[in-house]
Amino acid sequence: MNSTDTSNELTTPPAPSLSKVEQAKAELCGLDLEPRLAELAAAGWDNLDEATLTIRLKWLGIFFRPVTPGRFMVRLRLPNGVIRSDQLEVLADAVDRCGEHGSADITTRQNLQLRGLLLEDMPPLLAAMERVGLTSRQSGHDNPRNITGNPLAGLDPEELIDTRPLVEAIQTRLLADGGPRNLPRKFNVAVGGAPDSFLLHNDLAFLPAPHPQDPAAPLGFTVMVGGFFSAQRNELAVPLGLWLRPDQLPAFTLALLRHYDAHGNRVQRNKSRLMYLIDGLGLEAYRAAVVAGYRKLAGESAPAPLPHDGRHLVVRAPRDGLGLQAQKQAGFHWAGLHVPMGRLDAEQMLELARLARDYGSGELRFTEAQNVLIVNVPNHRLGALQAEPLLEWFRLEPGPLQAEAVSCTGSRYCSFALIPTKSTAQAVIDDLERRLELPQAVRTHWTGCPNACGQPYMGQIGLMGAKARQEGLMVEAAKIFLGGSMGQEPRLAELHEKGVPLSALSDVLEALLVERFGARRRTTLA
Repeated sequence: MNSTDTSNELTTPPAPSLSKVEQAKAELCGLDLEPRLAELAAAGWDNLDEATLTIRLKWLGIFFRPVTPGRFMVRLRLPNGVIRSDQLEVLADAVDRCGEHGSADITTRQNLQLRGLLLEDMPPLLAAMERVGLTSRQSGHDNPRNITGNPLAGLDPEELIDTRPLVEAIQTRLLADGGPRNLPRKFNVAVGGAPDSFLLHNDLAFLPAPHPQDPAAPLGFTVMVGGFFSAQRNELAVPLGLWLRPDQLPAFTLALLRHYDAHGNRVQRNKSRLMYLIDGLGLEAYRAAVVAGYRKLAGESAPAPLPHDGRHLVVRAPRDGLGLQAQKQAGFHWAGLHVPMGRLDAEQMLELARLARDYGSGELRFTEAQNVLIVNVPNHRLGALQAEPLLEWFRLEPGPLQAEAVSCTGSRYCSFALIPTKSTAQAVIDDLERRLELPQAVRTHWTGCPNACGQPYMGQIGLMGAKARQEGLMVEAAKIFLGGSMGQEPRLAELHEKGVPLSALSDVLEALLVERFGARRRTTLA
């Protein structure tokens, strides 16, 4: 045989090639752009390479928006949805400088997105944010996103565990040196602290649970993994079979993310979320690998996670938190204000900051339902707060459809959205509340496209932007989903209508609300 003939030799198959996004991330981490922001702005946003503009800047929380070229969005990190008046004033000033282009949105992850900013605004804004203890670092793309918790933490008479220090500790651990800088996809973490802390839409959720061996021991957390919504697949998190003490959460989260970093799919982005990795390994093997990583990180002398059956103390759908409600601190209330579709302008942000300072402790909370709470209001100040003009718009007692309406950004700012979600949702809800009387609130979730940022599968009624044919023409429409539950027996909403033209949406929803939710048609319109 010719010594150079290798036709019968065993060969190693070539490694699968990285996706285009992974190649861009491997070439340069977006965090390394921060010292160069002024230089990039001077060059002009339209002279930046595509990967820097659309991928790497998101590591700093800076988002290019194709539908508003030249105007950027900044997404904050607000662990547990907590913000102080002085911090909100800094953000309001940034929005105000944008003039007619400026606005802010409360998101379903209890944080804020600022819109209308120029690239040259970024260096001074990030510096101003840092001075008051705010950051936008790693709030977008393939990073651990804002960590959510009970918005009523520390105030709630029904609270099981105060989630604020736990959420803060997890964020500190993840953003420190040695934390993840390049995950296969985005990653959502949440910590529950009350009987209504529904968090099964997260990749990693910690839910309060008794000690599995000693009922008299302090509460800890059962671990739930793999929840996510996407255009391809939607799943609720499943029990990992582990119980942790509260002080174990930061190291465990880091260990789990390091495993995901090392083993997540970087070739097929549509199969990169955590649940696909769990499916591939099998739950038992996945659990063993994560525990091994945790023991290595925490040290062999640290207590090990305990086996657990996944049962937890979350048994009800989330409260809306709206209205004047008594805190567990005697003599104090929180004021839950409804923010229509979660959108704020600079003047409203400044007013919220003032009200929190003048009537409360100077602290506000954002909720996953895109509303805001003013906390620690003394009882004797409640009457004066109720008389404030802002509360005529941000109502304490909104209508039963308005109270729990959640909406994504929509086509005004997002190139994926097929409909103007926020304005459509507001108009339809206003119309339905004029037509109908409802015996209880009905939770609606509105999203502009199949990416499901508005979480339509969690709604009692979910609506997703679509196209439909009407009189021979393609028009803006909505798919309708029904039956989502965030209660003791959680389930995802299922498709009910494939495409209802927006012009007919109020009529179709009116019939559904009457037939399925006990609504009554008004004899005279409100």
